[in-house]
Amino acid sequence: MRLIMLGPPGAGKGTQAALVSQAHGIPAISTGDIFRANIAGQTPLGLQVKEITASGGYVPDEITNAIVAERLAEDDAAQGFLLDGYPRTTGQVEALDTMLAGSGHALDAVVELTVDTDEVVSRLLARAVEQGRADDTEDVIRERMRIYAEETAPLAAVYRERGLLTQVDGMGSVQDVTARIEAALSRASRA
Repeated sequence: MRLIMLGPPGAGKGTQAALVSQAHGIPAISTGDIFRANIAGQTPLGLQVKEITASGGYVPDEITNAIVAERLAEDDAAQGFLLDGYPRTTGQVEALDTMLAGSGHALDAVVELTVDTDEVVSRLLARAVEQGRADDTEDVIRERMRIYAEETAPLAAVYRERGLLTQVDGMGSVQDVTARIEAALSRASRA
């Protein structure tokens, strides 16, 4: 199974990606996790990404695409994967299409977690306090949500046109959301 999980910050993508990947025996691949590991390890890539993000910039598509291509070429992703945080731009969608076509594969489904913005803002503010993230203010969180909506809407439209997009209510308990995702994936695999 080859999946993408979309959703705004705080929607629970990371939690759900881990559960879905475990249930289906595929790796959950998060570009954010890859970037953070490289930064922590002070690799050349990590130093480059750290410099870009410290100045408030986004990691360019070329770098992100190369990292994803390298990760998808690893043995554990041969039978499938779940991408979390990628693609984020239409250029990345095109790059992923090329990667998959080159390996003779295609996406099976794209799951978009939908959430109530005010609820997610409250959730992220609570997480910021718990984890000591002083820079996660309400204004910053709402701006991230706005940017996400602006950048992701075109991706959702692309995948909707291809018949791959399934929207899942991301509100409620972890178990309830997981059950909704599994039901959506079951419907998608029958389609």
